[in-house]
Amino acid sequence: MDRDGIEEMFQALGPVTIRRMFGGKGIYHQGRILAIDFRDEILLKADSVSAPEFEAAGCRQWTYEGKKGTPVKMPYWSVPEAAFDDPDEMAIWVRRAYEAALRAG
Repeated sequence: MDRDGIEEMFQALGPVTIRRMFGGKGIYHQGRILAIDFRDEILLKADSVSAPEFEAAGCRQWTYEGKKGTPVKMPYWSVPEAAFDDPDEMAIWVRRAYEAALRAG
């Protein structure tokens, strides 16, 4: 996603900073990472509090193949499809991601 698209997606929070990282981009708000843009997909940060909400919305958790083929789960989830068509819905999900970033410290 291009910078304008990312900024529009996160407009409910205010300004975001985008930094290149491990083949993708980290998306930050007030110094905390709340999402990544990896392989042209935005993935939102979640934790034990918010992950069940992402799962219930049909989102999938980002995993990669670790040593010896063991899947490694990362704390990032896909965005619910409905949020892309509804700015109010997107605002709910990006706020959840920011809240998870705050809890992570």
